[in-house]
Amino acid sequence: MEIYISEEDLLQNIQDKFQEAYPHLRLEFFKHPHEAGEGCPRNEKWPLDTPIEDIRMIHSFGWIDISEDRTVAELEKDFYRQIGLSVQVLRKSGLNWLLTTRTDHLTLKIQDEMGAGLL
Repeated sequence: MEIYISEEDLLQNIQDKFQEAYPHLRLEFFKHPHEAGEGCPRNEKWPLDTPIEDIRMIHSFGWIDISEDRTVAELEKDFYRQIGLSVQVLRKSGLNWLLTTRTDHLTLKIQDEMGAGLL
């Protein structure tokens, strides 16, 4: 499964496409990249109404693989390497959203199932 990132997209559009596939996960977008297992400072978060053209480091567009067998770490790395966007995946936990920094090695499917309370 893939999502298409166009030059005209807002961060909200990317978030919406991702959440169609994984309703218990979400993406947050940050000014600077992070290492696997680390989080980004909250004060570096971009608002969802930001056009990607205004913030990304690599000015290309295309498809990002969000297949359920991909790990969070792989997805976050691909967003930065292919599109130039620094993202973090968050998982639903009750009424809260948790950074997946300690579970970056798990697949998107497992993360979404954890968010749904199935695991």
